[in-house]
Amino acid sequence: MREISSSIAFEIRNGETVPLKVARSTRLVVRGGAIWVTRSDDTEDYWLQPGHTLRLRRGERLWLSAEGDTQARVAFSVPTRCDERALNWFARIGERLVARVRGGWRTV
Repeated sequence: MREISSSIAFEIRNGETVPLKVARSTRLVVRGGAIWVTRSDDTEDYWLQPGHTLRLRRGERLWLSAEGDTQARVAFSVPTRCDERALNWFARIGERLVARVRGGWRTV
């Protein structure tokens, strides 16, 4: 069973069933083709079309199936933690400052 612990995208072939385990809370986004989703601890199945999303809980298991004549494309998006967002913000500011300093030292 494949484990989803980071943001990833992949295709599911027509008629294929992909078993997954969600390691971190994440969001499933259907990018192309319809999929059928079965979740552990849920009595409902989900029929998702392109553009639909589904929030997933850490520890749950999924079974995804592509339906129809085309392959389905799905993407899993793991939200970043607050401290990771802050570090990314500081890194971007640092990169901009370095670019400005280097840009000021150029000679023509």
